[in-house]
Parts: sequence; C-alpha cells; structure tokens
Amino acid sequence: MADSSRTNKSRSISTAPASISTATFTVADYLLTRLKQLQVTEVFQIPGDYVKHFTQALEYFDGVTAIGAINELDAAYAADAYARTRGLAAVSLQFGVSAYSALNAIAGAWVERSPIVVISATPGADMRDITDMYDVLFHHSTGDLNSDRAIYEYVTVKAITLSTNVGAAEQIDELLIDAITEKRPVYIACYKEVWGQPCSRPPATPLKPRVTRSPELALRNAVDQAWAQITQAKQPLIFAGVEVLRFGLSGLLQKIIDASGFLYTTTSLGKTVLDEQGDKFIGTYSDAASIEAVREIVMASDCVLTLGAIITDDYLTFIESKYADMVLADTAGVRAGYFKYGDVTMRDFMEALLARFTASKAYPIKAKAPPQPKYPLPWSANSDPVYDIDPQIITYNRFFAHTMKFLQDKNLLKDIVMTYGVSSAMYVATNAYGLSQGSFIASAAWQCIGFETGAASGAQLGSGKRAWTVAGDGGFMMVCQSLSTLARNKLNAVIFVMSNQVYAIEQVYVDMSAFKPGPKHKFDAFDILPQWDYLALAKAFGAEGIRVQTVDELVAALPRIAGIKNKPVLVEVVIPKKDLPGQMYRLGSE
Repeated sequence: MADSSRTNKSRSISTAPASISTATFTVADYLLTRLKQLQVTEVFQIPGDYVKHFTQALEYFDGVTAIGAINELDAAYAADAYARTRGLAAVSLQFGVSAYSALNAIAGAWVERSPIVVISATPGADMRDITDMYDVLFHHSTGDLNSDRAIYEYVTVKAITLSTNVGAAEQIDELLIDAITEKRPVYIACYKEVWGQPCSRPPATPLKPRVTRSPELALRNAVDQAWAQITQAKQPLIFAGVEVLRFGLSGLLQKIIDASGFLYTTTSLGKTVLDEQGDKFIGTYSDAASIEAVREIVMASDCVLTLGAIITDDYLTFIESKYADMVLADTAGVRAGYFKYGDVTMRDFMEALLARFTASKAYPIKAKAPPQPKYPLPWSANSDPVYDIDPQIITYNRFFAHTMKFLQDKNLLKDIVMTYGVSSAMYVATNAYGLSQGSFIASAAWQCIGFETGAASGAQLGSGKRAWTVAGDGGFMMVCQSLSTLARNKLNAVIFVMSNQVYAIEQVYVDMSAFKPGPKHKFDAFDILPQWDYLALAKAFGAEGIRVQTVDELVAALPRIAGIKNKPVLVEVVIPKKDLPGQMYRLGSE
C-alpha cells in the first residue's frame, strides 16, 4: 500500500555530453548542491530555452532528479505538497509564459506557508543589448524583462535576478535561508547565460534558518498576561494550526498538551499537526463543518490557547465569539485578549508557557476528550437523509464512512498522505480521526479548486507515502493532466473523483435551494460540468481506471486499489448531483 515507486534516474554522469560532464562547477550546480543538502532530491520542472543551462545541469546532477511535469500548475502544486512533507521544494520554470502560469500555485504556497524555490531565467545580456539597439521584443516577454520578478515579489519572501555570477553563491545562500526561515516561497532568475557560468563550491554544512529571539521584557509581559487568562479559565482549550507543523514545533506543542492537560483541536489547514491519537484530541474544528461534539467543546471554552493558526473566514463564528478569550501566538506575534506583543516569537512564547505549566502544581488538569466516534459516525449523522431509502447510493459521507473504515481496518492510515483542494469532500474529510502527523494536505486557506490532483505527485515523492486524493470532478477537470505526471513517474497515487457533474461547493454559496428535490430546483448553468469518460481518460494517461456506482462496488474496489503498484489509480465515484452533505449545509446556512 505504501509503495511510492517511480522511475529512478538510471543515467550516469559519464553518459552526459562532454560539454556538460567536463564542465566546471556552475551557478546551477551551486544551487542544486545547496538544495540537495536541504533534502530536496527532486525538482519539478517545465523546460524552456532561457532556462536551459539550469535544466541541463539538473539533468545530470547526481542526487537530484528532474520530475518533468505536464504544465506549470501541475509542477507548482506538486512542489507545494513536496515542501509541506519535506520542508523545502523547488520548481524550475521558463521565463514569462511559464512563470506567469505558475503564479496561482505559488500564491497559495505563500498564504499557507509552503517554502518553494521558484527557479527561472531571463533573456541574457546579449539579448538585452539587441533590445536596446533594435527595439526587439523577445519571445515570452511582455516588453518588461523584469516583470516576472516584479509579480513574484507579491508572493515570495524575496525575488532576485542575477545578472552575473559574481556574488551568486552569497545571494543564493541568503535566498534559501529566507525560504527556510519564513517557510514561504522565494524566486530566483538568472540572465540566460549565468546559470552556466563558473561558481565556487559551497561548504559541506547545510544552511540553517535564522533564529530571532524575543525582547526579554516583551516576552515576560506577554506570558504574564496570557498566564492570567489561562489560570482563570474553567474550560481551557488548545487550538493548533499549520504554522506549528511548518516551523517544527509539533514536539513542543505535545509537551504543552502533556504539561497543561488541556484538550486540543486543530484548524482544517493544521489538521495532523500531531498524530490524531490519545485522549486529548477532540477532533478537527472546521466551524460549522465540524461534528457537533467538537463545536460544543469549542464554543464552551473560556480560554482558547491558539498556536500557529491561520484564522480564515471559515472561522468567522469562532473569531467573533472568542476574540477576547483567545491567547494567540503565531508568526505575527502574540495576543492575549486585547493586548498585542508583535515582537514576541511563537517559539519563545510556547517555550515560556511550557515552563509555567511545568512549574505549576495546578497542572496538568484532568481533562479527557469524548470518545472518538465509531464507524460509521460521524459521517452517517451528516449524510443527506434524502438517500436513506437506498443504502447503496454513494454520498459524500457514505464514501468517507466506507473508505475510512477500510483504511482503519487494514491499518493503512500510517501509509498514506491525503491531499485536498477546496471542495465539499475536503470539509467532509475534516471529520476524520486517527490520521498520522503531516498526513493531511489541503488548500484550506487559499482554497484552490484542483490543487489536490496536482499535489499528489509532490506529496508522494516528498513523504514516501502513497497519495490518497479526493477531488471534485470540477477540480479534477482543471488539472487532469497531472494524472500523466503520476503515470510517467510510476507513482501509485489514488485519485478519487466525486462525480456529480456539478460544482457543488460553488452552488452551495450561490443558491443552496438548488439541492432541494424536484425539477423546479435547478443548478445555475455556470455550475454544470460536462460528462467525461473517466475510464477512457485513465487508459489514455496510463493509469488504472475504476468506476463505482454503489456502496457494494466501492467496498469491493478498495482491496483492489490497495494492491496496485507502479501506476496511479483513477476512481470515478458516482454520486447524486443533489447530494448535500450536512457539513456543507451548515456552512452554506451561516
């Protein structure tokens, strides 16, 4: 089940053309060496003539494999998921047309703190001279040869263009340190010729993130104010977010939970910040999409210790009711109630709080989470009751009830990594329990439809676990070519397509009455999708194709899916057009 095999690089350096194999160490080699030191052993790429010196160096670089992607979104979504599982990723793009196409994915990585090194190239010095003399517009250019870098400045920590190899090593190091310190994308382009120019070799020691320390007095004031709120609370709760995972603070979070005895929940984006085991985890809190027991505990809490959470508009009910009761620490600083401490770091604050809990005889408290719902809960309680008359109809909630039972029964949850774009399926999936740390990847803040399919290859390559992906049919249609990338690299990722031929999640927020029974309640024309032959598509791309229309067919298919190696599996899951999960009904009714 955990097989994550792919085509290994069988070529050796000796098979490279003499001009490459005997070349001196270059700027491209320098960047690749630094990436390899940071455990980046795959680089996703789209080829191009401007960036050819980098892609040729990558082709023959020992220890880093080029993963050819089908298009730019495919490459960048994959890099995003790779970074979330590995800690850093890289994507190589052509100038102009390619860089612009990938921008959406890199913006999502910026919002959700996924560090990607975006690598590109621009017209070189000779081309720029020709432009100046003859007013020539070179291909892929808007006329502004700095436009790529300029637009990437909005979605990266730093964006640079190197016009020479002089100082290149130092600038590359600074750029990579920015990425691993901030856990966000960076952009580097070189003039076309610079990637192939000589460069000194880097030291053998990998780069490390910068460490920022909080001012002592500010930290003390923040902890004192927070401690006053915490110690007065009768029903405290920890609300953990994705920044804890990104910045390597999951171990520290676990120590705080153990020392305080507090129950904890997570955001949708931060789901699996810890292993979902033990009697302290109440379940993931997704506001109205959460199961009732989770919503009740969160709303009853009188002090919410919120650590590393990105609070999106999915949490408006929470933030409006709990703002004054929050003790919040994230990358922007600390807030205790209405008091803000912008120069106090999350790590320092968490370490200081842990010291307080450890020193206090009042902690840990003896709180215990309600028992985790047994199969088929929580999904049976959220399934559209319209379909109760026919237990063989697959609904969103029935799909998760049966697939999660299979994964639990076969002890496979530890071997998979789940990927989701924004979809009804993502919100239903947040009700799952028992997942391993770092095994749930979702575009839950940027909320990009289609992310999940492109992310599958990066998630599997980065984690070494099998990608278990659930997509809406609208999302899958946006990036279906990613299935070819999976097949090309012999990755046995599973792509479940919830096939109802509509943008269901969009219709929920446009007019939810369309889900009512009867022909007079219709979906808006813009939310109706074309009908695809998914089995034919799977065959065309080199994947295994499966179609399930009933619960029995789904249950029978799961063992077959588990046994497939060396190629992806595309599973069309036929569900009713008007299936409205309870999770989405509550979200749409707010």
